[in-house]
Amino acid sequence: MAVSVSAVVLLAIITVLLIRKAGLNAGHAIVCVLLGFYLASSSIAPTISQATARVAQLIGEIKF
Repeated sequence: MAVSVSAVVLLAIITVLLIRKAGLNAGHAIVCVLLGFYLASSSIAPTISQATARVAQLIGEIKF
């Protein structure tokens, strides 16, 4: 759960920055959000969730 909340916050920040700095249209951002909702309710959602968790685990294991 903590990984998904962190990912949502990070993606929201990136989206806001893209809207302000890179010229991403608000309509495009809405389409991206809708795509996320549809992906979350699809049959591929568990696979995406597992892949995200594995990437987060890999990043967490990196020693700086």
